[in-house]
Amino acid sequence: MTQEQNKIPDAHEVDEVKTHQQKAEQELEEYKDKYLRLLAEMDNTRKRMQKEKQEAIRFAIENALEDFLNPIDNLEKALNSTKHMSKEVLNWAQGFQMIAQQCKDVLEKHGIIAFSSDGNMFDPNLHYAIETKETEETPEGTILQEFIKGYKSSSRTIRPAHVKVAVFPESKKKETADLEKPSLPEQDT
Repeated sequence: MTQEQNKIPDAHEVDEVKTHQQKAEQELEEYKDKYLRLLAEMDNTRKRMQKEKQEAIRFAIENALEDFLNPIDNLEKALNSTKHMSKEVLNWAQGFQMIAQQCKDVLEKHGIIAFSSDGNMFDPNLHYAIETKETEETPEGTILQEFIKGYKSSSRTIRPAHVKVAVFPESKKKETADLEKPSLPEQDT
């Protein structure tokens, strides 16, 4: 054996090797941590993209079905006017009523439902005011009449209901405002 092979490492060399080993282990832990973080980030990105894709598909379906709302409404209006028709026409109307119901079932299958507005308070997210009526008989903002039915899904309004809304009469608003104004104290001159 040569002298170099028999040489026992001194303490300084052992410390260097240990330091180098600790650095290597620390780097390994850092790389492992980065790897796990990247895996988690990729998983989160995949889930987010899947969710966005599902939302886009749902939005597209809702928009496509929205185009069928007016024909369905018109069919219902036509069917409601057949009540005083002949028996033969009523038989035809019954068949068309079944078709209208099937259309509504398709809407419901996709989470689109009609909502009633009469008597409710006006909500700009659900209603579109096309007319107002001054009245003291009902509170301001109450929906007096629904002209076109509204539809919504779980996440948004597909078509707002077209409604007539109660408003407080202008003459009464002025009287109320005059009564609420603070009066100035009379000044002695």
